[in-house]
Amino acid sequence: MAAHHSVIAIDGPAASGKSSVARRVAAELRFAYVNSGSLYRAIAWLANDRAVKPDDSQAVAKLLSQTSFRFDLRNNASAISIDGVDPEPHLRSEAVNNVVSKISALNVVREFLLGPLRQYAEQANLIMEGRDIGSAVFPDTPYKFYIDASPEVRARRRAAEGQQDNLSSRDRLDASRTIAPLKIAPDAEVVDTSDLSLDQVVALVLRRLEEKGLRRGPDERA
Repeated sequence: MAAHHSVIAIDGPAASGKSSVARRVAAELRFAYVNSGSLYRAIAWLANDRAVKPDDSQAVAKLLSQTSFRFDLRNNASAISIDGVDPEPHLRSEAVNNVVSKISALNVVREFLLGPLRQYAEQANLIMEGRDIGSAVFPDTPYKFYIDASPEVRARRRAAEGQQDNLSSRDRLDASRTIAPLKIAPDAEVVDTSDLSLDQVVALVLRRLEEKGLRRGPDERA
């Protein structure tokens, strides 16, 4: 793996609070924020848009080879365009929710995105959230957290977001896939957010990072 900047890995299941934590910590440290799930959702949207079955590995591989992708850091956050189109407005749709775990389980998709995900770290210090960041994408980073919460709390959070995807089904698919499954990296610190506020979780993560000697990035506004 090429030399890269500092990477903080934030893993965890859907609706655990990892996205909110990652965004806040990134802002506090002035690191770039990368949501790896957005990239998988973008490919899920693409498959739906082109009427490709999300569990058809060969068809998805062909689709990826025929499509132009651009991966950027914009405003200190990850962004993707597909054939010149920004898929962001569609990434949280019910249609994408229904197929993203199937898309994410495909080896061809995970291999396709591994390079772009790692390349982000060649551009800036970053915090990356997902399901296998600490275990598969950046296994060597010393800064790893696994954010979790009880099923009941996660379901309430998902409902508050206005989303209706089946979390238990997604958990089962994400944990049982053979390629880079959702799991806790052996050296990750587990943080149960069920009874903690966002401020409390962010403070805990920042304190642990400070104990590990991680420094705040340069203030680009200066």
